[in-house]
Amino acid sequence: MSENFAIREYRQEDFDAVTILWRVARERSLPEFQREKGHFFFEDQGYFRDHILKNNKVWVVEIDKRVVAFMAMAGEFIDQLYIHPDHQRRGMGKSLLDFARMQSPNHLWLYTLRINVNACAFYEKNGFVAEKFGISPAPELAPDVEYHWRRK
Repeated sequence: MSENFAIREYRQEDFDAVTILWRVARERSLPEFQREKGHFFFEDQGYFRDHILKNNKVWVVEIDKRVVAFMAMAGEFIDQLYIHPDHQRRGMGKSLLDFARMQSPNHLWLYTLRINVNACAFYEKNGFVAEKFGISPAPELAPDVEYHWRRK
């Protein structure tokens, strides 16, 4: 199923929509993990404001003027890529990766948690290769995988 959507730069007025989307996506994809970590929503907002926005360029996906996905990048590194669960499997994730490849045409890399099997499958389907396994830094402190995509 495809929808008409647009990728655009993040604006300050997107803050609430993006941080809510980010939280909902994590809670639905890994509910036990999110409960175990026990972070409050205001902590998510602080992390987004103080780390993600300060260290990355952020883009959002809109449908009918509603933010339904976002991606944060620093150079070749995809720091965050989240799609609201109600809008997954509609081509937005692939479109965001294609957009990321336009920003960094030779190489992209990212981390995801190993327990996030849907994310791992998505990245592998889109040409990313698992290259390293380790433990993510705080706040997760959980087994992760480092993925790379390289232009062939």
